[in-house]
Amino acid sequence: MKHPVRALAAAVLFAAALFAFQNSPLLSTVDPDTGKEGDTVSAKGQSLGKKAVGELYLTDGKHDVKTVILEQADDEIKFKVPKIGAGRYHLMVLTANKASFIEQPVVFTVSE
Repeated sequence: MKHPVRALAAAVLFAAALFAFQNSPLLSTVDPDTGKEGDTVSAKGQSLGKKAVGELYLTDGKHDVKTVILEQADDEIKFKVPKIGAGRYHLMVLTANKASFIEQPVVFTVSE
């Protein structure tokens, strides 16, 4: 009798976790994928609107630099490349409720 209860509890927890991540911001592409300070870049994905994403950063894992968001919709964020050294950076979002930073699987290269 205890096993069905455990299985049900596990299923409920799995469903709750799946639902929570279903609305998480996710970037899938960045265009162009290389640029320099001041360039305008388009990052596309899902759940990117103002209700989900509060801020957008470039990060190398040690330093996080906030970008200026120029336009924001549920499927796209246009931002300006900040003053940052040349290198490869992941995009990272701060959720609108400021609860968490989520590093994205999208890489942007800043050229000199």
